[in-house]
Amino acid sequence: MSSTKDKILDTAERLFSEQGFAGTSLRQIIAEAGVNLAAIHYHFGSKEVLLEELIQRVAVPINTARLAKLEGYEGEAGSGPVPVAKILEAFLVPAAEWAAEHPASIRLIGRLHAEAMTPAVAERHFKPTGMRFLEALRRSLPQLSERELGWRFEFMLGAMAMAMTGTLVPLFGGAEDRQGRVECLVAFISGGFLARATRQQEVETSK
Repeated sequence: MSSTKDKILDTAERLFSEQGFAGTSLRQIIAEAGVNLAAIHYHFGSKEVLLEELIQRVAVPINTARLAKLEGYEGEAGSGPVPVAKILEAFLVPAAEWAAEHPASIRLIGRLHAEAMTPAVAERHFKPTGMRFLEALRRSLPQLSERELGWRFEFMLGAMAMAMTGTLVPLFGGAEDRQGRVECLVAFISGGFLARATRQQEVETSK
């Protein structure tokens, strides 16, 4: 039997992902979860804090798994840079595994992205880990400028969000092949990072 707090979190996660944060009231959450208003205030205090805990419930395990994989690959590489594909695998696979096991959590992230709430949430819960991966990529891709590396990292996040939240309808089938989908995503994004510098960067670095 789940605790009262877990009931509230699970219910809020589902309602936020279906109706959006602004479109979901505390009264709806209370009614669906079968709890009273005092329970909401006792465990969270506000709808904003409730959302924060929902995001933290997703971010902590994903970030922990990401860093563990990256540190393992860095140990294997010794003093050298980690291959780009390995860095991307460490970043993308934990998110894909979480998405497969907790689809409601990923739908919530997708809904927040659509409501333009992601930047503030990402700043608090995902940016520190993202910066750690950006540093690893910087070591592996010294030929790229800071600007271009940052752009490519942003493009990676966009591709990952599309793939994980299911906002794209698969045109060629195989949506159930999670492992194949992730392997293809890693290969695709690796190609983007390893592509030659753009003409604009070449102009900037030649100055």
